[in-house]
Amino acid sequence: MEIWLIVLLVLIAVIVIGGIGSYNRFVSQRNLIKDSWANIDTELRRRYDLIPNLVSTVQGYATHEREVFENVTKARAMATAATGSPAAQAAAEGPFVAALRQLLAVAENYPQLKANENFLALQGELSNTEDRLQTARRFYNGNVREYNRRVQSFPSMIVANFGHFELEEFFEVDESLRGEAGVPKVDFSSSSTPAPVAPQAPQAPPAPPADGGGDAPPPPPD
Repeated sequence: MEIWLIVLLVLIAVIVIGGIGSYNRFVSQRNLIKDSWANIDTELRRRYDLIPNLVSTVQGYATHEREVFENVTKARAMATAATGSPAAQAAAEGPFVAALRQLLAVAENYPQLKANENFLALQGELSNTEDRLQTARRFYNGNVREYNRRVQSFPSMIVANFGHFELEEFFEVDESLRGEAGVPKVDFSSSSTPAPVAPQAPQAPPAPPADGGGDAPPPPPD
């Protein structure tokens, strides 16, 4: 057998094996993206389930804030119904987070509400949910970033075109609305006004030198 034919067969085998490996990696990455998106969806649903009880608790202390409660309820309904792409879900999250920010801001004006055990439990669960949500969001976006890089890079883009692997969407929420951990944190601790400092007692004047110590004062002039 000719040498060139052997080289050609080896080259074809390497390309086929590499193509199969690249294809399988695309499949694994796409499945990982689906699984990581499911984690985001779970945390979003958990947060949506907390809102009715949170609204009901705040409403018991601030019955006149009807517009705020209506905005939160409508925004929650829109976000719950947004079951499409990650981009569509992120678009619905903007108004929802803004309405939730208003609701938490109202709670700051009612000291009795801040001491309500049910409200504190709901606020704590909401904060924990936001932490898990942001962790899931970063994990999902990281997987999408790596996957999209391979879809657009050569030579893996050849396998992507052959296997119909398309770009995936990121899940990004407006930073001005999302805040550091999803929604604004409300500090229900006591006032941060510093306590007054007690006045210090005046120091006693220095004692006069003992007899015989040091130079004697000069005599008065004649």
